[in-house]
Amino acid sequence: MIDTIIFDFGNVFINLSQEAPFDHMRKIGLACWNEDLDSLNKRYEKGKIDEFQFFTEFQRYIPNKELDEIREAWNAILLDFPLYRLEFLQRLSKKYRLFLLSNTDKTHIEKFEHKVGMTFCREFYQCFEKVYFSYEIGLRKPDPEVFNYIINRHDLNPKKTLFVDDNKHHTDVAANLGMHVWNLQVGEEDVVDLFDKTW
Repeated sequence: MIDTIIFDFGNVFINLSQEAPFDHMRKIGLACWNEDLDSLNKRYEKGKIDEFQFFTEFQRYIPNKELDEIREAWNAILLDFPLYRLEFLQRLSKKYRLFLLSNTDKTHIEKFEHKVGMTFCREFYQCFEKVYFSYEIGLRKPDPEVFNYIINRHDLNPKKTLFVDDNKHHTDVAANLGMHVWNLQVGEEDVVDLFDKTW
């Protein structure tokens, strides 16, 4: 029987437009996304570099643009966070131990908090026993160590833990560690359909 649920954030609670940042970047002069930028993004998501370093290094690929323009394009990924999902989560938090685990960076979280406002934000965060952002803990999915970090820190039983994420690489790793998983299909499923599933 499930007693704990670990949720991803993006495309589970807040809607994302994965292509929007790249579209915006192209409009302001980025030729193409490359391995260097991918590595830069992962370092930022792990908190290995700060926001200024991230955007300064990014600026080398769009040298005629200001950092604020690049930041605005970067934040284009964030869309809306429907209220009904927060209300669902609040009900859920009365019955289960809940955790949030997100690969994200300081820029996106600050933008999210500004976008929805502190009251909404506080109510969202209060649903969880603990919120884990990759840039704060230096670990990111799908590394098995990030799951083990949470399991060990909170003495969780993987067999009684459900992990919900829209990325199959992430849910595959969690499943290999013994967790129940739901690889949520964006656009076809919604997190509020959680109990339509059989675990």
